[in-house]
Amino acid sequence: MLFRSSVVEQDYGQACSAHVVVVGNEKGGSGKSTTSMHIAVALLKAGQRVATIDLDSRQGSFTHYIENRRAWSKRHNLKLELPKHFRVAGGDSLRIDENECAEFTSFAAAITSVEHTHDFVVIDTPGSDTYLARLAHSMADTLVTPLNDSFVDFDVLARVDPQTYTVSETSHYAEMVREARRQRRIVDGKMIDWIVVRNRLSMLGSRNKRLVGDGVNELARQLGFRFVDGFAERVVYREFFPRGLSALDDMDEETLGTRPNLTHVTARQEVETLLAHLKLPIDERGRARVEARAAWASAADQPLDLHDILAD
Repeated sequence: MLFRSSVVEQDYGQACSAHVVVVGNEKGGSGKSTTSMHIAVALLKAGQRVATIDLDSRQGSFTHYIENRRAWSKRHNLKLELPKHFRVAGGDSLRIDENECAEFTSFAAAITSVEHTHDFVVIDTPGSDTYLARLAHSMADTLVTPLNDSFVDFDVLARVDPQTYTVSETSHYAEMVREARRQRRIVDGKMIDWIVVRNRLSMLGSRNKRLVGDGVNELARQLGFRFVDGFAERVVYREFFPRGLSALDDMDEETLGTRPNLTHVTARQEVETLLAHLKLPIDERGRARVEARAAWASAADQPLDLHDILAD
C-alpha cells in the first residue's frame, strides 16, 4: 500500500489490515461529508471497527457531523455508534513546504495508530486540490466520488461538447485520479475501486438527468469507474446534520427528535442501496458479534420462563 504503517520511512510495500475508503471530489457541496458519515455509520452498525479522518482542515464538516452525533447521543442518552475520529489540522506557517510537512506528520500519526487495530478507515477530503488529498487518493482501496447531477459538477470529471453533450476531454480531477490509480498499480499491483455516486437526483425524469446520465456512462467506459445512484434531493439529509444522525439510525421519535415519516424510510432505502453497490469487504465476524449482542439484549428484556429458572 502506498501510505500505511511505515509511512515516515516511505516503505510502500507494507501490508495493512484496514480497508481505506476515500471520499473525494475537488468541488464543494457534492455531499462528501454526508456520504462519509453514512458509510462510517453503516460499517459501525455492521460491527466493523471504524476510524475516520477529516482532511478538510478549514471547513471540517465531517468533524462537526461526528461532534454533533456525540453531543446528541449524550443529551438524550442514546446509544449512537461513533468511530475513532481524527481531524488533520492545517499548517500555519508562511512556507508551503513546512505546512505540508506538518500536515503529513499529523496524517501519518493518525493512520499509524489505527491501521492494524481497525477494519476500515474512512477519509473525507476537501473540495480542492491539496497535497494530502492527493496522498489520500493514492492510498485508497475504495474511492467514492459524490457528484451532483448537473453539468456544472460533471465538469470536474470531463468537458462536454455543447452541441451533442458528448465527452470531449477529461478534466483535472479525473486526471488526478487516473494518475493515483496508475501509481498504485506500479507500487503494489492493486487497483483502486472507483465509484462515482450521482447525488441530488431529481425524483422526476428530466432531459438534464438523462444527458448527465449518458455522460457519466460514457466516461465510466473511458476511465474504468463504476457509477451508482446516491441521495435524492431531500430536506431530511440536511436535517440530520445538526443532530449527527443518519438515515440508518433508529426511526423513532426519541432518536430523531421528531416524528418519523415516509421520507425517513425512503432515505434509508436509498442509503442501503448505495452501500450495497459499494461492495465493501465486511468482516462477517463483526456482523455476527452485533447480532449476538442484539439477541442477548432482546432476551434480557424478556421475563424469565419457568424452564429458564429451573435450567442447570
